[in-house]
Amino acid sequence: MTFDILLALAAFALVSSITPGPNNLMLMASGANFGFVRTVPHMLGVGLGFVLMVVVVGMGLAQVFDAYPVSYTVLKVASILYLGYLAWKIAHAAPIKRGEAVGTPMTFLQAAAFQWVNPKAWAMALTAISAYTPDTTFAAIALVAVVFGAVNLPSVSLWTVMGQQMARVLTNPARLRAFNWTMAALLIASLYPVLFP
Repeated sequence: MTFDILLALAAFALVSSITPGPNNLMLMASGANFGFVRTVPHMLGVGLGFVLMVVVVGMGLAQVFDAYPVSYTVLKVASILYLGYLAWKIAHAAPIKRGEAVGTPMTFLQAAAFQWVNPKAWAMALTAISAYTPDTTFAAIALVAVVFGAVNLPSVSLWTVMGQQMARVLTNPARLRAFNWTMAALLIASLYPVLFP
């Protein structure tokens, strides 16, 4: 991989990782509802889960979609249903009283598994592999995964910190409820590219 392609890959990784999408919106909601420290497993699950996804997609899973187009439709339906369920959970999160830990943030394994039904993660992984790997050797695929891993963790951390900072404003249960419903609506809105390509 040339240095120019590496820079282009890093730019793509940054833009696609830091812009709003299901992961970032859920991390912002988690930061607001549970704080930074309790959201760390969720952040690590997103980062490492996506790195694993890039490797698996690069090593051949993308060809399954080419060979069996119905598998893409099944993934799309599963993604929409699961994101709808997560939006419902975010919208109905109970307000946290001072000193009380109500509910639980997404775990590491849940966040890592979520990458497989996240439409934005699929688009990012497929684009990164098809556009930035000059060949399909493990070294080229691993380099793409490492670049995403290096860029992704600071990006998701930023969204969690923004949510945590918003918690200062969300001390009123009505404001927290409005925030959670807004995050749920934005999560559903993030499905627009999937529903209307």
